[in-house]
Amino acid sequence: MPPCLCAPYHTMNEGVLSRELLSRIGRLVGARVELYRRVEGGYTPALRLRCETARGSFFVKVGATPLTSECLRREIRVYNSLRGEFMPRLVAWEDDESAPVLVIEDLSAQHWPPPWDERRVQLTLAQINALHDTPAELDTYAQVHGEGGAHWQAVAADPAPFLALGLADARWLEAALPSLIRQEESCPTAGDALTHWDLRSDNICIMAERAVFVDWNLACMSNPQLDLGFWLPSLAYEGGPGPEEILPDAPEVAAWVAGFFAARAGLPDVIDAPRVRLVQRQQLETALPWAARALGLPPLPARTAR
Repeated sequence: MPPCLCAPYHTMNEGVLSRELLSRIGRLVGARVELYRRVEGGYTPALRLRCETARGSFFVKVGATPLTSECLRREIRVYNSLRGEFMPRLVAWEDDESAPVLVIEDLSAQHWPPPWDERRVQLTLAQINALHDTPAELDTYAQVHGEGGAHWQAVAADPAPFLALGLADARWLEAALPSLIRQEESCPTAGDALTHWDLRSDNICIMAERAVFVDWNLACMSNPQLDLGFWLPSLAYEGGPGPEEILPDAPEVAAWVAGFFAARAGLPDVIDAPRVRLVQRQQLETALPWAARALGLPPLPARTAR
């Protein structure tokens, strides 16, 4: 949810959104929606709005497709199961067959990285630790995400999409696969820690003294090192410290994370999330060298043009 408030403000009588939806939002927050603005960004076609009322401003997310509605329902369940300073304040919610609604506090005036600096990195790390230490009763990783794993096995079975990215050649992949597969297989997804599983800058808001995480539909009980490791490639891509500066001596995590992106970044676009492949390619650009360093693999060849 990067708060890129690029669209102009609209009033209710302009009819850009349905009166029914605006009425639903007003009823949920207890005040008429006087102004709203579409929040650009995100990786799915879910509707995102910043709404202003006499009671203040709010961020509203509305399901727009069967998949985004399903994800939003799960996020609503998580918000109703958890409390912590690492979460935005839940204002209201409402289920609906085609368009569930989630309303949380408006964080658009806060800092949404990048850029990163040492203080912002440390605030985020502190809240990730707090998140992982919070007792919770959510579904397991397997219940939310499936069994997972075997990403490098998938690349081995069909290397063409990965090789088409130009980050490695066939010779490097052949030499590296045995170590990558072995380390990935040694990394468990199961765990007893509360995990977010979508930590990236667009889901991290830096407030005065703490970080707040948004987009909770993937949260589950899992391996906290993997949850942390998933943030590190995007942090490095955006100019932050290298992954091993924060998570040293974790070759199994590096292999698992790099494999996740390697098995997906070269695939066709996802209809309900067309920007996801771009983000996966960007994270693979830092995750793959991390895995190569952590596993002592041969140096990656000079990058080739796609």
